[in-house]
Amino acid sequence: MEFSSLSSRLAVALVIAALGSQVHAAETPQREQKISLDAASSVVDYKKNTVVFKDVVISQGDIKVEANHAEAEASGLNFKTGKWTFTGDVRVHVEKRGSLRSDVAVLDFKDSQIVRATITGKPAQFEQQRSGTDLMAHGHAGQIIYQPDVGVVRLSDNAWLSDGRNEIEGPLLVYNIRQEHVEAAAQPGNDDRVHITIVPGQDERNPKK
Repeated sequence: MEFSSLSSRLAVALVIAALGSQVHAAETPQREQKISLDAASSVVDYKKNTVVFKDVVISQGDIKVEANHAEAEASGLNFKTGKWTFTGDVRVHVEKRGSLRSDVAVLDFKDSQIVRATITGKPAQFEQQRSGTDLMAHGHAGQIIYQPDVGVVRLSDNAWLSDGRNEIEGPLLVYNIRQEHVEAAAQPGNDDRVHITIVPGQDERNPKK
């Protein structure tokens, strides 16, 4: 059954209100944040217990996900524990001025919080405005995994990352968006090496000078 934009927003509001008892205060700040969802329209399949949203925005705390489509799996509209798949111009806004863009993103929910976002694309992209400088950290990979609890993004499958001056390539790059540093490591059974390109003579706070 397909809803109009107005009735869909009303239905979503009722769903969120019904879920209010599931989003409760707990030990971590993220779990204290309510989950908000807004969409232009929705289609509910009662036999499969799935729901598809169009032109959707879902957020919790510092995390906001925008996409052309979103589909919940068998968990239906239960945010407490479940998996959502976002497709079409996916944009994931994360803490500390970070953002990711991709073709597909899968969000995992556990205990009423977003615990993992797996972003894939050709390629998936990440960027963050670095604090106290004009430099922009940015990178791309076939897959990027964002872990909100520790504030890191893990880039794999042709991973490349720049801190705004220097560049690093490797099979697995782990970037801490809170501390703004990157670690490179080889994956088990993979002989690929890490490659670093250093650009000397640029000012850290104003690279244009």
